Amino acid sequence: MANKLTDMSKIRKAIKLHYSGKSKLFISQYLSLSRNTVKKYLSLFEVQGLTLEQINQKTDLELETLFSHQTEEPVSPRQQKLYDFFPYMERELKKVGVTSYGMWEEYISKHPDGYKNSQFREYYKQWGKKVNPVMHISHKAGDKMYVDYAGKKLSIVDKRTGEMTEVEFFVAILGASQYTYAEATPSQKKEDFVVSVENAMRFFEGVPAAIVPDNLKSAVVKSSRFEPTINETLIDLAEHYETTVLPARAYKPRDKSLVEGAVKILYRRIYAVLKDETFFSVAQLNNRISDLLDAHNMRKLTGRPYSRLQLYDELEKDKLSALPARRFEIKYQALATVMQNCHVQLGCDKHFYSVHYQYIRKKVKILYTRTTVEVYYKYNRLATHPRNYTPY
Repeated sequence: MANKLTDMSKIRKAIKLHYSGKSKLFISQYLSLSRNTVKKYLSLFEVQGLTLEQINQKTDLELETLFSHQTEEPVSPRQQKLYDFFPYMERELKKVGVTSYGMWEEYISKHPDGYKNSQFREYYKQWGKKVNPVMHISHKAGDKMYVDYAGKKLSIVDKRTGEMTEVEFFVAILGASQYTYAEATPSQKKEDFVVSVENAMRFFEGVPAAIVPDNLKSAVVKSSRFEPTINETLIDLAEHYETTVLPARAYKPRDKSLVEGAVKILYRRIYAVLKDETFFSVAQLNNRISDLLDAHNMRKLTGRPYSRLQLYDELEKDKLSALPARRFEIKYQALATVMQNCHVQLGCDKHFYSVHYQYIRKKVKILYTRTTVEVYYKYNRLATHPRNYTPY
């Protein structure tokens, strides 16, 4: 196949043999490469002005990038205009209502001598595969926020005892901009999970049209390909923020590929830095994560002239819905019977709250948050009280 790139392990061996004084003919026969291929890569190596030590320090991917840039066929001015248009097109396609045909019309209006629609689409597909090795789902701005936990845990140390405690690593990412949020959290329990999801939306300064969790127990009570049962607390959070919850489908890895990709990147950019540092509280750990996360979001995307933060500011920030003024409070529920003295007891606090006398001996539902207690009978609210933690 013309211009097929040779295996980089063979190129390394060819350079080492060349350094040791072997002839091009010997290298060609020893590595089963044509003499012209050996000549080409040795010439490129000499043009680069690199030493053998520098070659050894580079990964195969870095070496491939170095040599592939030198072996690519020259691009015509017409093609260059097309390639210069594609990063802009990629950003525009994330906007609601923008289509590839509409982008071709804009391209051809700017460049009347440009490519026809079919060639335009084919070149864009090839360009997309080059800058995104795996074909990705096209995400619309403000549409979805993907959330998940990393498989590897972080840890904090007790100052007094020296005991090490593992903590979870939560990650959220916006689909269109790949703007990322992450934090350490004590557990994957529904209370901690809901707080982390809310913290992510506060960090993004807006609410997406949908929250997409993996099939975590803290998010999904019963997994199903068609109609999963979502945790009531997460539903309450979604209602408070006027959004919806769309769990990733079971056995459909592409539904969550974006957040899993983000986790892999953060392993390199956050875990690798934290492994030699010691933290004595979750808050202290999160302060350090915040600094590293800012650097991650400001770093340019692979093969793009812009960062996640720039893409978020330009495309996604204005497409998110406004945040409610008040933060969400988790609601808990308990059942009780109204006593003869017109009171019900909230068992966890051992505190009593009054209701109207006509509900004596009725079974009622108590809904309580960190600050309030509400008493319901058959969906009718009977009373609301400030929560009091004083027993009896």
